[in-house]
Amino acid sequence: MSRARQITIVVATAFAALVFVALFAQRHGFFDLNVYYGAIRYWMSGGEIYDFFRPRSTYGFTYPPFAALVMLPMALVPWPVAIVFSCVATALVTWWLLRLLLTPLARQQGWPRWYVLALALCLVAVYEPMRETFLFGQVNVYLLGLAAFDLLVLARRGSRWTGVAIGLATAIKLTPGIFIVYLLITRRWRAALTAAATAAAATLLAAAVAPDASREFWTSALWDTDRVGVLSFISNQSLQGVIARIGEVPGGKAIWAVLVLGVLALWFVRCREAVRRGDEVAGLAFTGIVGVLISPVTWVHHLVWLIPALVLLVQHGFAAGGRRRWALLGLAAVSYVILSSRVVWLWEDQVGGWAVFLGANAYVWICLALLLVTPIGRPAPGLPDLPDEGAAQLGDVHVAPARPKRRVRTVRY
Repeated sequence: MSRARQITIVVATAFAALVFVALFAQRHGFFDLNVYYGAIRYWMSGGEIYDFFRPRSTYGFTYPPFAALVMLPMALVPWPVAIVFSCVATALVTWWLLRLLLTPLARQQGWPRWYVLALALCLVAVYEPMRETFLFGQVNVYLLGLAAFDLLVLARRGSRWTGVAIGLATAIKLTPGIFIVYLLITRRWRAALTAAATAAAATLLAAAVAPDASREFWTSALWDTDRVGVLSFISNQSLQGVIARIGEVPGGKAIWAVLVLGVLALWFVRCREAVRRGDEVAGLAFTGIVGVLISPVTWVHHLVWLIPALVLLVQHGFAAGGRRRWALLGLAAVSYVILSSRVVWLWEDQVGGWAVFLGANAYVWICLALLLVTPIGRPAPGLPDLPDEGAAQLGDVHVAPARPKRRVRTVRY
């Protein structure tokens, strides 16, 4: 394909994405960013940060005190500057993340990296979770970037600092703590200890700087679910959201617990297999998916964590042949279209019936499908692979030297 044709395709795709966003994207006025901005300024003026609520709403600051310390620079700038910074930072982190994830695909197919990255940026602008992240002024893409940096950069280099970024992400928002568990179940003890120690150190730093805010968060604000919204709200695309939308059912909490345990068991098996094969991107993808499934509250913008899984579907789809190729690419396309369509909002005010149950939880079903069928493989071209000879180390996971083949039965995890 000529460069001129590639440029034409990129321009056409960008124009289509711009039209779609202009016509269909919901304008949120950087609502969440405004909550952070107001809470930080209120705190700096002498108020208690967890006493702040955005005017004419019930929404207040819900993150740990360390997140407030990270956001402190917002108190020094006007509101328009905070918006610009949020937009630029989100765009840069998204660009870096896509570059990291898509470089293997570009090399695998022999495509120019700029071409693949440009198309991906156009597509991600249409992707509803990313649209919501951008227009709400949310932080989840930063947390995804921190986890990816740890697992796809530091861990692949065998860095002693592996786990620091995950620890910081956990101190900013508790849900990335699932990645500490991921390091544990894949037997990377040093990285897990580093992550846990980093999260603890950041939390203690916040407690030393803001003891009253820390006391309020850990004893009261953390347990007040009303601060984050109603669990049955259509945007809550977690297993808890599914149960909440069914209504009052006997043993609802027990059903949720069983579902969580089942998802965690599947995640455990898939992650162990991913690390056994040296596929850290799959481990990142599976852990991001399970994090949004088991969290009590998973708003639509949290589903930026599905991006690595969608990339893997496309990458493995192009590498495969026959029916498998079309099955993987088809699943990627269908998942992307549904996740970009706002289809769940059609059932926002409806209750009861199988149609509502299936449609209102469509994003949850996609998460489960991706956790179940996203392929696992060796590290893709363009990413460092494990050596073929000698003991190799992936983080703290040791891979034994290759042995002569024997005719024995093998058992997979």
